[in-house]
Amino acid sequence: MSDLADKFRRHVAQTSDSPIGLEIARAEGSWLYAADGRRYLDMIAGIGVSALGHRHRAVLAAIESQARRHLHVMVYGEYVIEAQARLAARLAELLPSPLSRVYFTNSGAEAIEGALKAARKFTHRDGFVAFDGAYHGDTMGAMALAGNPTFREPFGALPGPVTHLRFADANALAAIDGKIAAVVIEPVQAEGGVRIPSTDFMRALRERCDRAGALLIFDEVLTGFGRTGKLFALEHFGVVPDIIVMAKALGGGLPIGAFAARDEVMTELAHDPPLGHITTFGGHPLSCAAGLASLDTIVAGRLWERANTIGDRIRAGLLAFGDDKIVAVRGLGLLIGIELSGAELTRRFVAESIGQGVIINWTLNADTVVRLAPPLTISEAEVDFALATMLSALARTSISSQGRS
Repeated sequence: MSDLADKFRRHVAQTSDSPIGLEIARAEGSWLYAADGRRYLDMIAGIGVSALGHRHRAVLAAIESQARRHLHVMVYGEYVIEAQARLAARLAELLPSPLSRVYFTNSGAEAIEGALKAARKFTHRDGFVAFDGAYHGDTMGAMALAGNPTFREPFGALPGPVTHLRFADANALAAIDGKIAAVVIEPVQAEGGVRIPSTDFMRALRERCDRAGALLIFDEVLTGFGRTGKLFALEHFGVVPDIIVMAKALGGGLPIGAFAARDEVMTELAHDPPLGHITTFGGHPLSCAAGLASLDTIVAGRLWERANTIGDRIRAGLLAFGDDKIVAVRGLGLLIGIELSGAELTRRFVAESIGQGVIINWTLNADTVVRLAPPLTISEAEVDFALATMLSALARTSISSQGRS
């Protein structure tokens, strides 16, 4: 173990008993380079963050330019910061009407918290609805929405009340009534196993929220910015939420989150009391500058179209494996789920793929599903390498897991 790895083990708070532990020396494009000289193809893009791959030149140039001007100068919302204003205006241009007012945060979970507060203050109601399999972050309010009780119960009473409904089941929507401030949903569930609802369900959900007077919140933290083959996943369904939550790829590799809504919803956070929702580092100018450069690059290149083309190539390649241990392959654009026949098989397949140089991961709320979310800029040659490696890993996993998966 290197000295740096020892410090990591001893002094960095751990999130599991067995972290992957790769010691990353640098990253470039779709690749991570470890301190031991090995390289790894990043088929999860830092969990959806690095949509343009690592160290994209436009993002680096924007970071350098902003760093030479200034970093943090005041808590969010008080000074006119060029990078913030320009990114907010660009998002307002690209989001469907009337989602024109943006509040910047540090992360997706923090943006969820802000969206919940805005919904309560606007509707004067307390209740929330979320869905089984949902994942919205790990702060207390976001965790209360989590669809897997395994992650909720160890932390005792969480903010609420929250009602959890069956995902993509229109018959369950009758539970949305006059006590509900907002319904929170991912247009495609990522940690839930890459589950895609029907257009009919999403439109029924919109209609039910309208009848009940509840706000509809779309969590597009992972699905936004070209990931699903549209700039925003909401475009697949023809449904506009009252609030949209964004993060991950929004920052071009730097930390940032945001939620956006129409004026009358967002202005509720500015009075009675004023400063009722504030953040010190939200919308940091460095993150906003990087985010604007990343967003402009995605839009100029229409990279969501490329996500569809490359996503089709990956799904076709996976289906061509012809292995009965693959139960299903599903996804939209470059958000792909591989459902395998057992949890232990899935764990071993992930470990074997990483061992052979391809980074993949399983999903928190579906232990038999492997999620792929590579950079939108991944090349066809890199896709072919990933497919060949995963095929080899699956074959080796099948041999080593006989009788145990």
